[in-house]
Amino acid sequence: MTQEERYKYMTTAPIERIIPKLAVPTIISMLVTSFYNMADTFFVGRLNTSAQAGVGVAFSIMAVIQAFGFLFGQGSATYISRALGKKDMKRAEYMASSGFFYGLAAGIVLMVLGILFINPLCSMLGATKTSLPYTKDYLRIILIGAPIMTSSLVLNNQLRFQGNAFYAMVGIVSGAAVNIVLNPILMFGCGMGVVGAGIATILGQTLGLVLLIIGTTKGGTIRIQISKVSFEFYYFDEMFRGGFPSLCRQGIASISTIVLNQAAREYSDAAIAGMSIVNRLTFFINAVVIGFGQGFQPVCGFNYGAAIYDRVKKSFWFCVKVGSVALLIIAVIAFIFAEPIVALFTKGDVSVVEIGKEAFRFNCFSFTLNAFNIMSNMMLQSAGKAISASILSLARQGLFLIPLICILSPTLGLIGIEIAQPISDLLSFLLSIPLVVLFLKEI
Repeated sequence: MTQEERYKYMTTAPIERIIPKLAVPTIISMLVTSFYNMADTFFVGRLNTSAQAGVGVAFSIMAVIQAFGFLFGQGSATYISRALGKKDMKRAEYMASSGFFYGLAAGIVLMVLGILFINPLCSMLGATKTSLPYTKDYLRIILIGAPIMTSSLVLNNQLRFQGNAFYAMVGIVSGAAVNIVLNPILMFGCGMGVVGAGIATILGQTLGLVLLIIGTTKGGTIRIQISKVSFEFYYFDEMFRGGFPSLCRQGIASISTIVLNQAAREYSDAAIAGMSIVNRLTFFINAVVIGFGQGFQPVCGFNYGAAIYDRVKKSFWFCVKVGSVALLIIAVIAFIFAEPIVALFTKGDVSVVEIGKEAFRFNCFSFTLNAFNIMSNMMLQSAGKAISASILSLARQGLFLIPLICILSPTLGLIGIEIAQPISDLLSFLLSIPLVVLFLKEI
């Protein structure tokens, strides 16, 4: 499909057909991504509770790495979709190459700093004395792969926002499959334990990056060229505007996880492990709607850039309705089967199951609200409304969740930690309403 054909398709094809078509690959990508995050949790859970707690603590650094990948990935990608909507191919090409190499450089910086300060880093993350060795072993490998992770996220987002979700999916799914297959082989077959889990993750990410690079040469997609890297402030400014909400969302998610781990550490490794399992499961469920929303984003960006605002509004409400129904069904099923689901991820530790089951059921009450929360954030970000999108990105995990943990944990104990997330989801929903209403009136 040429760029001209893609422009026509994005701005004229029926919303009810184009969004699901773009969303299927992104939903698969999101589910597989979250599934292979859970694969580490599942296989490490076969070792012991301390190992599971240690790896769970390390996930917050993966969120930081992903935050910078999304900063340059979604920052460049949202601009590219609007530029293509305006038929400005030259700026789109410069933005694509600049975003990729900026993301690669950020990954290298994170790798060097993380390895240099790994000891204080692990302590800050909330590792206990018993889980600390596992955290260090796993995190060291993950940090080595930081440049690969950030680069992969940049290309994945750029491909999606150009309407080439299939190629983005191939890269993500292939890498995830390698990770899932290698996990038990390296961990148990080769006796490498949590180090094997880290190596499996990085090898999967490496394959994914190679396939994503190949994807940039297919289907009329913009190619990455080092000769088109620009150091003009204009490109960095536009990239930062578009990507800052994602940096906020991912970065604050990492901070809130650290706060949660620090609070749970006061109880036991079982509390850290149980909440870590719930975080992975909650992300897996929200991944369905996030994936659907990622099918909405290029449509929103193209049509906003082309000033076809009715399609922006129609796309938004279509996605909110579909996402709400899907999450309601999933929430009912998850509530009923919470105990056996959580039990899958631990080696018979009753304490982990009990804590995880209770927290998971509390989260089920707020799942449906997340359809509106997620779509609101994505619409504002795709339209380049950096301030509003950043506020929503910060709200769920930062403005609300962190204070709630700090207030409810000392007053209600462990149950206060368990109910903090659903209350945060409700408050985020109430905050989203006026911001969305103002934007829809504006267009």
